[in-house]
Amino acid sequence: MNRRTLLTLSAAALVLPALPLAAQTATATDGAAAIREAYIYTYPMVKNYLTMYQYAVEKDGSQYKGPFNEMVSIARVYTPEDTAIITPNSDTPYSFVVFDLRAEPVVVTLPEIEKERYYSLQLIDLYTNNVDYPGTRVDGNGGGDFLITGPGWKGEVPEGIKRVIEMPTWLAMGIMRTQLFAPDDLDKVKEIQAKYKASPLSAWAGTPAPEAAPAVDWMPISDELMVSNFWQLAAFLLPFAPAWPGDEAQREGLAKLGVESGKVVSATPEMVAGAEATYKEIWDTAGALTDSSKYFGTPEQMQGQYMSRAAAAQGGIYGNSAQEALYVIEAVDGDKQPLDGSKANYRLTFAADSLPPVDAFWSITMYDRQSQLLIDNPINRYLINSPMLDSLKRDEAGNVTLYIQKDSPGADLESNWLPAPAATFYTVMRLYLPKAEALEGRWVSPSAKIEE
Repeated sequence: MNRRTLLTLSAAALVLPALPLAAQTATATDGAAAIREAYIYTYPMVKNYLTMYQYAVEKDGSQYKGPFNEMVSIARVYTPEDTAIITPNSDTPYSFVVFDLRAEPVVVTLPEIEKERYYSLQLIDLYTNNVDYPGTRVDGNGGGDFLITGPGWKGEVPEGIKRVIEMPTWLAMGIMRTQLFAPDDLDKVKEIQAKYKASPLSAWAGTPAPEAAPAVDWMPISDELMVSNFWQLAAFLLPFAPAWPGDEAQREGLAKLGVESGKVVSATPEMVAGAEATYKEIWDTAGALTDSSKYFGTPEQMQGQYMSRAAAAQGGIYGNSAQEALYVIEAVDGDKQPLDGSKANYRLTFAADSLPPVDAFWSITMYDRQSQLLIDNPINRYLINSPMLDSLKRDEAGNVTLYIQKDSPGADLESNWLPAPAATFYTVMRLYLPKAEALEGRWVSPSAKIEE
């Protein structure tokens, strides 16, 4: 495998180099260091809440999906109009549920589907850790009812529950992906999505509902407020995220800065300046291409990896764990120059016997470098994927060459064209359910080359 670009993201863009644990957990020795550590620790929560707020609270916003604890499906693939999540895939129509688990657990129901189709429910805590994956890889395609609980729930599990999954935080995100084989397969995906359900446990079991959780005055958030009101947002979110074992020093550091659960924060000029400087550090770290198979995982796997988690949230929030989806990101050419559709045309060739090794499917998707979103183009094509193989042209040896450029390569080759912008861009190759040779580094991904 080409280790320089192996990534494990799902909705993810450019990620980061590994940092020694000691460097991520070092005790602050001065005020600036304390501010830096506090910002890095809380940044993923605030970034996560930005999407949660847009999806479940901001009813008049363009990205609103539905209320808490309801499964809402988007019966289409994502386009450039979808802006709440950076680097979204455009292979699997999404369904979403934003969980508020304070009052009682929620039962998520998945239907039985055909064995050839991939589906999964990525369960993400407020810290942005991947907690579990009901669906094809873990449970097969037989469906079932999954009980999603908050921290430390000790209630009685009713009959009919397939698995109980405890989330470490009271707020959580669920992202359901359903494989789309081809455009004419969308009606079948809609039928499957219609059978996804999320219900409070009492409603599912037909028992009396518990006392409602205290009402929350959800704090407004936007890209701008993430900057101007960051520390207050962090304090607002702390009650929804019990400290994970090992995080005691981080919580103590926050308290010393006056950032405590639900309290009003008087951010000092030093805290404001420190946040700005640390954000730039996170952004720069997120832009480094490297093997990042460690950057998305369970709470146990990510314990202490505070900078890794922050930069991954910036570069590609909601990235999948490696076993679920493996990613190869290409942002530079062989000379380490940024890929730029205004300056060059590129070719990416798969040998006939070296297509991405997967048990589900693979795809290559195009993104604008600055916005990290899908790109408008004249044929409305945002990716090329394995279900399209039969329509792609091959050479005499069976090799497949993709034409990555801003202008059509001509009618005869347009089936193999992945439209690029007249600007800097990057591509993401996704391998869903990667085989062992990909996970173990025995498969080598090809690189895009400038057309001679």
